[in-house]
Amino acid sequence: MWFADVYEKVLPGGKKDGLSDMSADREQKGFVQLKPLPLGPLISVFIPNHAQPAFCAGDRAASISDPSSSPSLFAFSGETPLTQSPRMLRSSVVNLQSKPIFTTPVPTHQHIAHLILEQKSASQALQTFRWASNLPNFIHNQSTYRALIHKLCSFRRFETVKEVLDEMPSSIGSPPDESIFVTIVRGLGRARMVRQMIKVLDLITKFGENPSLKIFNSILDVLVKEDIDLAREFYRKKMMMNGVSGDDYTFGILMKGLCLTNRIGDAFKLLQVMKSRGKTPNTVIYNTMIHALCKNGKVGRARSLMNEMVEPSDVTFNVLISAYCQEENLVQALVLLEKSFSMGFVPDVVTATKVVGILCKAGRVTEGVEVLERVESMGGVVDVVAYNTLIKGFCMLGKAKVGHRVLKDMEIKGCLPNVDTYNILASGYCDSGMLDSAIDLFNDMKTDGINWNFMTYDTLIRGLCSGGRMEDGFKILELMEESRGGAGGRISPYNSIIYGLYKKNQFEEALEFLTKMEKLFPRAVDRSLRILGFCNEGSIGDAKRVYDQMIKEGGVPSVLVYVCLIHGFCQDGNVREAFELINEMVDHGYFPIAPTFNALISAFCRQGKVGSALKLMEDMVGRGCLPDMGSYSPMVDALCNKGDFQKAVRLFLQMVEKGILPDYSTWNSMLLCLTQETVCYNYKMVNMAYLGSKPKLVFISTTKK
Repeated sequence: MWFADVYEKVLPGGKKDGLSDMSADREQKGFVQLKPLPLGPLISVFIPNHAQPAFCAGDRAASISDPSSSPSLFAFSGETPLTQSPRMLRSSVVNLQSKPIFTTPVPTHQHIAHLILEQKSASQALQTFRWASNLPNFIHNQSTYRALIHKLCSFRRFETVKEVLDEMPSSIGSPPDESIFVTIVRGLGRARMVRQMIKVLDLITKFGENPSLKIFNSILDVLVKEDIDLAREFYRKKMMMNGVSGDDYTFGILMKGLCLTNRIGDAFKLLQVMKSRGKTPNTVIYNTMIHALCKNGKVGRARSLMNEMVEPSDVTFNVLISAYCQEENLVQALVLLEKSFSMGFVPDVVTATKVVGILCKAGRVTEGVEVLERVESMGGVVDVVAYNTLIKGFCMLGKAKVGHRVLKDMEIKGCLPNVDTYNILASGYCDSGMLDSAIDLFNDMKTDGINWNFMTYDTLIRGLCSGGRMEDGFKILELMEESRGGAGGRISPYNSIIYGLYKKNQFEEALEFLTKMEKLFPRAVDRSLRILGFCNEGSIGDAKRVYDQMIKEGGVPSVLVYVCLIHGFCQDGNVREAFELINEMVDHGYFPIAPTFNALISAFCRQGKVGSALKLMEDMVGRGCLPDMGSYSPMVDALCNKGDFQKAVRLFLQMVEKGILPDYSTWNSMLLCLTQETVCYNYKMVNMAYLGSKPKLVFISTTKK
């Protein structure tokens, strides 16, 4: 930055000895003194008159206050630091008396404009402007006035702006130019002084000028962001009635305003107006409409609008492909992607990532790899988010090792993984049951300079506890608590510990851990213990009310809460509520173990819905939960009570084949059913013998109630 100093020649004087008379000695040697200016407390610096200062736009005036700290600011040939002794100073300038004298260079308008713009207040900017007016051989121009007016507008000094405008014709011999009025329009727009902004047109005519199309467009651009109706009125009354029809930029501004307010119908009318006037809508206008249509879910109509375009751009394809991905219309997204490739367009990284995401969701991860490779081969950018999406896709397929290879490949290509990359991969390993690999990856993060975050701890704790590695889960929990952020008030890692204990049927330990959490999560623990208490008392209605309150407050129930509520509703015969809770439980990542399913199976059997109980057991087996005696016994008993001995026997044999030993109740039901079946068979045979080969009597056995 140009130094904010005035250079003044000091008249030579008589030579005097001693440190106190150095200034006179320097005057005799032909020095120039820099005098402090009104801008601030600047120091006086003595410079040999032959040395021309090498000013540069990056220097700041404030730096002169301490020349010893920034010696590079004084880049003069033959310069002598002020800290040297008088003898050294005098000896250093002996040979300079015969050098020619140069005048100080006049700062450029660009330097002064930059200096004005860097001021911290409107008064300082105005003071700097007035100071520059007094510089020898310097005259302000449009650029310096524009800088001052911009600064004044920033501080809403609009009255001062008018005064500055009035002085311009006499000061520089010309009225304000177009760029100055555009600056005023934008300043008033930022201040939301819309009515005053429109009056700028009158201000322009005051100087004998006609508003240019750029000024009209600048006003229109501000108006569409404030009030589209006011913008349309301005266009009709101020522009069209004055013979200003506008250009592509004008219509683009109006189109943007209509689309931002979701006036799609009016936007199409504007498009027709343009065509009727012989104007071909440009790509920007079409893209604005296409984006608005896609935003409103009308992707098909946006696609048909694209067909009207003479030259669709890469933005056109990005918007439409992203919209199809949003609708999960994979076929159309891939069709447009292929078309964009054939036309030489490369999708941006956001669009490419969306395509990869929808492919991975459909299980077509290999095609996602091909998309990214094609983008890279055509010079497109693939970032860490795109690779993370791909790694997540492989992990969803249970191919965490392949995802790990993608991590290595991205490193080779110069794209460094982040903490999300490792977290996704660790989650994939945990979901695949590869817990040792997950722990190794956890340790590798520290080696690779990746800091663990909450998601890292949460993922590992959940995976380890779900996999039965409770000891390792507690170790990771301890590391998390010792870390700087800890859990940050988030309860999920602790709920994962409870879930791990629940899966091991350690209900007492889980309840004890829940109680210990009270200091960290007092409200959640209080709500949970109240729910458990109500369930134990059989007050399932009160328990459900507390649960609903907990959910309304944003609480996350532990698996203990779900299990107690499910058992309570099953005992109460409300199987529908129990099923809804099981679905919520699974949504939170808590898959029930056999005793929880057994509560539902028993409820179904008590209601005589053995078929529903059988389907539920098949579902639990399909999800990897092995049934036990508590699963089979209620169904065998229910079938025996119904007299369906054949199905009861098949289920009994299935249970035995799986190594599940029948309990007393099951044996008793089977023997009683078998006895009744034998009595029924013997009576039937006697009846057939008495009546001949054609039985005339149907025997119905009585079963126990």
